[in-house]
Amino acid sequence: MKEKITGQSIRLFEQYGFSETSIQDIVDSLGVTKGTFYYYFSSKEELLMDIHLGYINELLAKQENILKDKAKSCKEKLFEIVTMLISDIKTKGSEAKIFFTEMKNLNEERIETIKPKRDQFRLNLEALLREGMSNGEFRPDLNAEIVTFAILGVTNWSYFWFNPQGSVSAREVAKVYVDMILQGIQANGQK
Repeated sequence: MKEKITGQSIRLFEQYGFSETSIQDIVDSLGVTKGTFYYYFSSKEELLMDIHLGYINELLAKQENILKDKAKSCKEKLFEIVTMLISDIKTKGSEAKIFFTEMKNLNEERIETIKPKRDQFRLNLEALLREGMSNGEFRPDLNAEIVTFAILGVTNWSYFWFNPQGSVSAREVAKVYVDMILQGIQANGQK
């Protein structure tokens, strides 16, 4: 039942927003009582925190699996991370939207639990770029911190427009992004 409450809450939060969705809305949509809700969650904010933690913990685990693959180059790892972020839109797009838009509804203590995890994902990506810069895969003059934020900005915004059932696959979008990141958009030979 906890998974049903969480899943339905995600749908309602995405459709109406966290603030506009009441516990009564959640339980009514499931045909259960408030007591059922409170058996699993002490508050709507605890439920939101549970959604946030589930989302970021899964992303970190997937990223770490990609990063520890010694057989892949930094470029390949970058492509796999971008692909993972875009591919997750099909199964985790709603959670991602809630993660990015509803964090403001968590209290400071809960935000302080989420921030280090979010920062770790970013720092892992930045470390990958720095490794690629030092081993010659990426330009040595890059500002790794800004490039990291740019990559995350491009991929994170995709949750708001990318249609996984559309004519372009997640892998194709990731390829465009990584090509743009690695090659830029300037024509060859132009300065």
